[in-house]
Formats: sequence, structure tokens, C-alpha cells
Amino acid sequence: MSQYDVLFQPLNINKLTIRNRIVSTAHAEVYATDGGMTTDRYVKYYEEKAKGGCGLCICGGSSVVAIDSPQSWWSSVNLSTDRIIPHFQNLADAVHKHGGKIMIQITHMGRRSRWDGENWPNLMSPSGIREPVHRATCKTIEVEEIWRVIADFAKAAVRAKEGGLDGVELSAVHQHMIDQFWSPRVNKRTDEWGGSFEGRMKFGMEVLKAVREAVGPDFVVGMRITGDEFHPDGLDHEEMKKIAAYYDATGMVDYFGVVGSGCDTHNTLANVIPNMSYPPEPFLHLASGIKAVVKVPVIHAQNIKDPNQAKRILEEGFVDFVGMTRAHIADPHFIAKIKMDQTDQIRQCVGANYCIDRQYMGLDVLCIQNAATSREYMGLPHIIEKTDGPVRNVVVIGGGPGGMEAARVAAERGHKVTLIEKAPELGGQITLAAKAPQRDQMAGITRWLAMELDRLGVDVRLNTAADADMIRGLNADVCILATGGTPFLSQNPEWGEEEGLVVSTWDILSGKVEPGKNVLVYDTICEFSGMSAADYLASKGSLVELVTDDIKPGVGIGGTTFPTYYRSLYEKEVIMTSDLMLEKVYREGDQLVALLENEYTGQQEERVVDQIVIENGIRPDEALYYELKEESRNKGQIDVETLFDIKPQPVLSESGDGMILWRLGDCVSQRNTHAAIYDALRLCMHL
Repeated sequence: MSQYDVLFQPLNINKLTIRNRIVSTAHAEVYATDGGMTTDRYVKYYEEKAKGGCGLCICGGSSVVAIDSPQSWWSSVNLSTDRIIPHFQNLADAVHKHGGKIMIQITHMGRRSRWDGENWPNLMSPSGIREPVHRATCKTIEVEEIWRVIADFAKAAVRAKEGGLDGVELSAVHQHMIDQFWSPRVNKRTDEWGGSFEGRMKFGMEVLKAVREAVGPDFVVGMRITGDEFHPDGLDHEEMKKIAAYYDATGMVDYFGVVGSGCDTHNTLANVIPNMSYPPEPFLHLASGIKAVVKVPVIHAQNIKDPNQAKRILEEGFVDFVGMTRAHIADPHFIAKIKMDQTDQIRQCVGANYCIDRQYMGLDVLCIQNAATSREYMGLPHIIEKTDGPVRNVVVIGGGPGGMEAARVAAERGHKVTLIEKAPELGGQITLAAKAPQRDQMAGITRWLAMELDRLGVDVRLNTAADADMIRGLNADVCILATGGTPFLSQNPEWGEEEGLVVSTWDILSGKVEPGKNVLVYDTICEFSGMSAADYLASKGSLVELVTDDIKPGVGIGGTTFPTYYRSLYEKEVIMTSDLMLEKVYREGDQLVALLENEYTGQQEERVVDQIVIENGIRPDEALYYELKEESRNKGQIDVETLFDIKPQPVLSESGDGMILWRLGDCVSQRNTHAAIYDALRLCMHL
């Protein structure tokens, strides 16, 4: 651990001692229930991070202080009522008993929300200018309302203090109410709340004064700010340094959390939570610039994933605390593993942004590769316990994410495990995904699982096509089929799959088929594969049109990820066309003709190209399953009630002859990486 000593040096914020320099920063978890309360799921999510060694958790991104700042869309924490106080006491006790500290971000979101939800309020902003991302209109806030919201901030801070939390963080980032007043892009007022620098600062200053007066000098009050809004009419880095110094000079701010970029447009939103297409810590320089002009500690969190990054950032003095939020979503025991000299066992974040993209769809935050995260309250473990029952012979067929996770969990339970994969390497579709220009770090999921299988002594057999006789010969007590599927090009016979007129995105990304010069990519799924194939083809010099029958290309990709694809595709001059169905493909000379039809008008169009690539999802590879099903003890069935209740499958306690047969992942039906890993964990944790 000595090489990481800098990570474990305690540091005070105000009078609060943080045991190490690693922070889980505020994010909207979408876990608060019962009207925005921090109930069991919420508490156990943060308790797991504290148990794993995190020094400071700042919870509740976008937690609201007033009833006219809607919280239901994000299922965020509601500090507008005293009902929250006992829930905070449960949260604080759970984190404190493991030596961690817990604070919460508080805010009024102003225009950055939706009005058509809880309470149906009129949203407010300094000058009544709507926000593009949420497409919601707002009114110009009146002076009486300004003072009411300031008082709401103070009341919310008192509730956090009475609940036993260690501090509050004022959100002046992401275009919430405070920085809406700061930014000349949004604040066009000419009264005392706008115009001059001091006028634009006044709302935030009055909030700070009210909060500090309400909670006293020793309770931590921090402020999260942007380092640069990245808008020509917004706040640049020099202006943000001036703002930070202005508030720091009051002596009322105990720390600054600094992130790069505003996020009131889709393009800037992608910057705030950088996915794998970004370089490491892309906005560290902005946080370092703020640190140079303030006296209090500075926290920075953006695309910092491994302990070596954190070590370098701290040793070189860029900031005082390193936020590693997605790193803790991927592995809440991140810090404990460093302490135990188990850094190679850290399940490292790959920047897929499955977590935050779900949040921007109003869904609960989940990790693409760690199905236990946020399901601690259901009993899903991060550390798998050994079985106290019989040691079984477990055979897993298929080395994609579901198969690898099944083998890992079964081996952790202490069983004898054999994994058979027909390809020369593990990974399944992750291997394909990682070949796309913006998805290379997906390979990190495979890398970690493969290292764990090696550590656990799993018998991995590559380049081996399993059949029923082989499985019978292995005398499996439990056989888990994770054989995946194949591209579904046969849905429409008029596409000409049998005649070889079309190819799949798999063919392109795997290198099986060379890119054409003039290519039409037809994508009915609108998630990653079609966009990745188009990006890959364009990077190889192809002229590409990406066509979908949906409302827009990539519509199924989340809010922090689709903008990075759009940037890349526009730069490569890919044409993107929506609302057209591929009806038929035929050959004309040495060219291919794609007949497209608009669903709404019935109007038909043709494209003459030399290659047509189709993304139409996956058909399960079911042959082996149906060959083994009848001879299995359970006829291949999974009891869904016990599966969903995270309980052992009944067949495990029943007597009988024959092996137990289960299948998971795409060989059942197409879902995604997280679904396959989730099924593998909740099935195999009881073996």
C-alpha cells in the first residue's frame, strides 16, 4: 500500500476530518422513495461505500430544498419537509459506523427540470429563459420568490444538520438556480439581482449567508461549481476563477467541488460525465485553476478511474480530494482493495455511462458490470461467500459477460467450474463492441472477469465448440448455457440475406467483411451497434448513410453518450436519416439497391450503394438448450418468483437424477450486458 500513501492522508474540511482523499461526489441516484426519503435501498448503497473505505460520500445530487423544484422525475431527496430528518439519521448512522463521512448536495433547480410532474409548478429562472435539455418553459422569478427560495435553502440545511449529516453542498453547477443567476447567458436582469458582477452574485451570496447563519460556523458548507461553461455567451474559466475567489473571500465556504462544462445543452451535458471516448481527467486543469485562487480544499471528479491516476493528481497538487464516483459504482470496495494490496481485483469503471444514462432517462442508477451495486438492500453481495452445502461440478458454455460472471460467482462459492468458449478469446459481444472507435474500453469488463477466473482456478477452454455429448461427458451437476445468439437478418426475406446481399454489424466490426466504399447502415435497434458500425465504417474511409425507421438514429442511447456519437458522425460527414424502413434489397449490375419507405407517408426512395449493413438485433442460439432440456432435472426452467426475490432456485434443494440446466443472456432473448450479469449473479450466488 505504501505507493498509495498519499491517498490515505487525512485532511480536514472545516473541523471535519476526512480519513482519506477519496470522495464519492454528488449524483442523482434515483433511489429516494416515499416522496423523496432516503429509505433502505438508499442507505445500504452508501453504507457499502463506507464499508469499502470511501472517505467522504456526498449524496443526493440535485436534492431539492423547495416544493416547487420537482424531485419526482429524478427520485431525488426531498429536503423541503421535516419528514426527511429521521431518514437522514438512519443514513448518517449507517455511514458513520464504518468510519465514513456523509454530506448532501442541496439545490433549487430553477428552470432545469420539468413542470409536468409532481405538483405541476411554474418553473422559474432569473429571466424566464427556457433550458434546451428539458424543453420546459419557465417564468421570471419575482423578488418575493427569490427571498422565499433563499429561506428554503437555510431550512433544508438545518434538516440535514438535525439528521446527523456532516455537511451540505450548495449546487452552483449544471445550471441550477444559483449559477443561473451567475451566468449572463441566462441572467438578463437589470435590477439588483443581475447586471453587474456583484448583482449576478447576489442570489448565491444571500443563499450562502442564510445557510451559514442557520447551521453555525462548524457545520460544513461546500459549493460545487463549474470550471468553464463552454458557451461563448457563458462563464469562461477566468470568470469562474473570479467567482470562486469572491465566495472564498467570505470565509463561509468550506470547500469547492469543481467540474468542467455547463450542461444546459445536449452537447455540453456529455462533457459533465465524460464517457470512455474522453481522455483521462479531461478537465483537471479547470479544477487546478480554481484551487490556485482559493484557500479551502478543492475536490475534482471527472473520469478518474484508477488509483494511479488519483495518486498522481494528489502528489502533483492539482486538487486536495479526488472524486471517484463511477469508480465506486463499479466497485464500492475500491479503497479496501488498495489497502489489502489487491488492486488487480478492483472492478474498474470502463466509462460506459450505463449508470448516468439511466439516470437521464429517469431510471435508477445501475452499473453495467456490477449487478450488486444499489441492490445491496435486496441481499445481492459484492463479496461472495463460500457455500456451506455440497461442492458441485458446474459447466458454463459461453464466455461472454453472462457466462464469465456465472463462472466467477460459482467459483467464488467454492464449486469446481469449467467454462467452454468456441472463440479463441473470452468476451463475446463485448469483444465486438470494443472494436468500435468510441467503445474500446468496454474490453475492461472482459479483462477483469478473465483475471478473476484465472485467480479462482476456473478451467477455461477456448477454441472449443461444446456439444451435448461433451457436456454429458463432463458429468455436470449444473450446466449454464450462455451461448448468445446470431444477428437477426432473416426477419425480412426481402433483405436478401440468403443471396448475400446484406451483412451484419457483427461482420463489419469483427473484420469478417471489409468496409465498402459507399455504405448504407440500416439500424432498427438504435442503440450502440448500429451507431458503432457507422462510426467504424466512416473511420475506415467509407461514405456512410445511417438510416433508421425510428425517430432518430441512436434514440436508445442515453443523454451523456449519444452526443459523443453525433460529434464523431457529423465530423466524418455521415448522413443520418430517420423514419425510413428498409423494405427490399436487390442487385442491379455490380451495385445494390435499397428500397426505403416512409412509414408515415408511404413514399418510397431508393439508394444505390455497394454495401448494406443491417442492425436488427439478435436471435437466440437455442439448439444446444433444446437438445439438453428434456434430460435435465428441471427441464431447463428457472423459477422466476424465486429469481426475482433473490432466493435459491427450488431445484437446488430437491432430490432427483440428472443435471440442472439453466440458460441466461442472449441465448434466452436479447437484452444487454447488465441483464446477463444480473441473471448470472442472482442465479449462481445460491449455488
